[in-house]
Amino acid sequence: MNYDVFNGDADGICALLQLRLAEPRESTLITGVKRDISLLKRVDAVAGDKVTVLDVSLEKNRQPLIDLLGKDVDVFYVDHHQAGEIPPHPNLKALIDTDANVCTSLLVDQYLNHRFSQWAVTAAFGDNLEETALRAAQHLKLSSVRLSQLRQLGVCINYNGYGASVEDLHFAPDDLYRLLSGYESPFEFIADKADAYRQLIDGYASDMEWAWQVPAEYQTDKVAVFILPDEKWARRVSGVWSNELANQHPDRVHAVLTHNRQGGYLVSVRAPLNNKAGADELCARFLTGGGRKAAAGINHLPLEELTHFVAAIEKQFSGS
Repeated sequence: MNYDVFNGDADGICALLQLRLAEPRESTLITGVKRDISLLKRVDAVAGDKVTVLDVSLEKNRQPLIDLLGKDVDVFYVDHHQAGEIPPHPNLKALIDTDANVCTSLLVDQYLNHRFSQWAVTAAFGDNLEETALRAAQHLKLSSVRLSQLRQLGVCINYNGYGASVEDLHFAPDDLYRLLSGYESPFEFIADKADAYRQLIDGYASDMEWAWQVPAEYQTDKVAVFILPDEKWARRVSGVWSNELANQHPDRVHAVLTHNRQGGYLVSVRAPLNNKAGADELCARFLTGGGRKAAAGINHLPLEELTHFVAAIEKQFSGS
């Protein structure tokens, strides 16, 4: 059997789209909301099976990965998050790069010799890697209008992945992948699946309108912390709004908190765009935290740790 394990955001979905255009195969899809990254434990593979893992931290899936390799399962692992030590094993092929200006879809694009670069560019825009996306798009010679379409699609696919559960989303990530799959170009999808595309665009615009009305809980020239209300729209918009805040204030770190089912906060952190470092280190200090240098998060921050979190982000990014 084949298993495709992927993050439910733009990067994970677009990475798999590229791979399956190049290497079509029937597979069991394993994914979830963006923060659902402990995915390998859901893979019930046996010797001879093939597992592809895209855009989920190896560090967070280490033991399930070791267990699969121990059962003689072949694993192809592509990612840009914290990995820790990569287990040496003949059945593991790993393409991992934690550079702040890299995403999984761009690694897949390189692996496939740039066969489906439009999807990689879409993912890079979704991951808020604006300059990286524009560089990756240079050889495509797209008009500004077409680049804007890829940017909008990437942001909206990414937006669709955020939520406390799949019920918060407009589309379950595996369903959205199926809607997108088979199209060699994002522009073909936009033209052919106009209703789905419009649902993403309209949902994003509506939720962002609500977000911009939320005042900062804590704010200085270097740090801004926002707490969104306990609403579906807030859970959906948390990550993409964090990106927009970073774009508008590139010298400031941003943290956007939403309420979770454990009675605490889910946290999205964006390092300053002009210094893409430190978000992963900050979040890793908390029990359920992790991510990458430019963008990271905490799945459960207890209410009583909010003051500690604000002090930690202030110390890390302001030196005070």
